Amino acid sequence: MAPRRNSSRARIETSLLEIAYETGGPEEGPPVLLIHGWPDDVRTFDKVAPALQAAGFRTFAPWLRGFGPTRFLAEESPRFGQIAAMAEDIIELSDALGLERFAIVGQDWGARIAYFLAAILPERIERIAALSVGWEPRGHATPGLATPGLTQARAFWYQWFMATERGAAVVREKGRDFARFQWETWSPPRSANSWFDEADFAATAAAFDNPDWSQITLHSYRVRWGEAVPDPRYAALEERQKEVRQIAVPTLMIQGGDDRCVLPVSTEGKERHFAGPYRRVVLEGIGHFPTREAPQEVAKLLVDFLQERGSHRGRATKREGREA
Repeated sequence: MAPRRNSSRARIETSLLEIAYETGGPEEGPPVLLIHGWPDDVRTFDKVAPALQAAGFRTFAPWLRGFGPTRFLAEESPRFGQIAAMAEDIIELSDALGLERFAIVGQDWGARIAYFLAAILPERIERIAALSVGWEPRGHATPGLATPGLTQARAFWYQWFMATERGAAVVREKGRDFARFQWETWSPPRSANSWFDEADFAATAAAFDNPDWSQITLHSYRVRWGEAVPDPRYAALEERQKEVRQIAVPTLMIQGGDDRCVLPVSTEGKERHFAGPYRRVVLEGIGHFPTREAPQEVAKLLVDFLQERGSHRGRATKREGREA
């Protein structure tokens, strides 16, 4: 039986946001940020966080901008969803919490954020575990990500769909249905692997009721392919990340062997992009949501990986946000 979730909810302000997060584990334990993806929220770590906490780690699981109870402080703030913006949110969150050095576990968008931060802040990132997304250096000539091969491009149909006005209308008007369709198609059929039920989806879909969810979603996917204008305030961060050709931070990459969104072949052969220790683990029969589909196996991998820490110890201070 997996350990019971024992987390409290709090909020803390950054320059643009009031970020809501859940935290648990020993207050002085090594800090680990758990960063969710799309379409998901902090509930994706419900069966993983307790194992990390039981192993002595202090976990912090924030809702990203546009999700759940996290809110922009000012109505006039532009709702940009580029990865650099969310990476800056995490930097400001860690500063506000007093975390000098910490590890990151990220799935989907969270994995992209983890890679971004490992690239630009290796002195603060202890190690990263990235689930469901691989990493390679960014190019300078083409805005956004490199165009994938045709098989992967077909799996990314929903991203091209959101680049159209009709697709955007679906996200705005039927966001929950659109998200639910991804859950049903990114992993093996539920008849073969019943990894979620109506209550599971409803618990997470409540996070999509955030008034900024559709705008953050649309901008995040459009801007990565150069189909939207990025927020210029993060241009310097973007340039720093583009200069990095190899990540030196110890990295564990967890790939679902039956991921039907980010195809397993797309994350093969990435070790050449990592100067530090790198390990890729493929979970056979698992789709895009390993933390939900194989939580016990993922938890063990994470605990073993995080316990391989070096002499630098992170610090979780008591400068936490107010209870929500």
